[in-house]
Amino acid sequence: MPKDLTQDRTDALTLRKPDATDGESIWALIKSCAPLDVNSMYCNLVQADHFADTCVVAELDGEIVGWVSGHLIPDSDALFVWQVAVGEKARGLGLGRSMLTELVSRDVCAQAKELKTTITEDNDASWALFRSFARSVGGELDDEPHFEREAHFGGRHDTEHMVTIALVPRRRLARVA
Repeated sequence: MPKDLTQDRTDALTLRKPDATDGESIWALIKSCAPLDVNSMYCNLVQADHFADTCVVAELDGEIVGWVSGHLIPDSDALFVWQVAVGEKARGLGLGRSMLTELVSRDVCAQAKELKTTITEDNDASWALFRSFARSVGGELDDEPHFEREAHFGGRHDTEHMVTIALVPRRRLARVA
């Protein structure tokens, strides 16, 4: 895609906090983004309503094309990112990294010293996204098996590796346009 068209599409993106009316659109987006696990529509509605401060939606021409769900881990200085979804219309724009940067730049996340997420070993797109994000914030990325196939999933889901990215002090983070 020519650079000027990509820039026009990036300029047309809006990043914002979700609200409860976004729940169905978020659910449909996740459903279209294999290999993401599809949760109930109600789960996404509750995330958008109760955890709006630690979630991000991206809109392009009025359509939700990106989603990051997360929460601050209780009694911790870490932000946990549950899912990152980027719809087909918005791929190749760096949207995943932009949404993560938007999230960690929010006041509510100012005290987070780490970003954590879990990724299965074979999810190349997620590994690439979080490595890119770690480089962009100047943080180290570490991982180790966390939720294990047999011990936690009864053999029905691949092992999830806990990925931890050290976040630099907030003053050095700049929102990605």
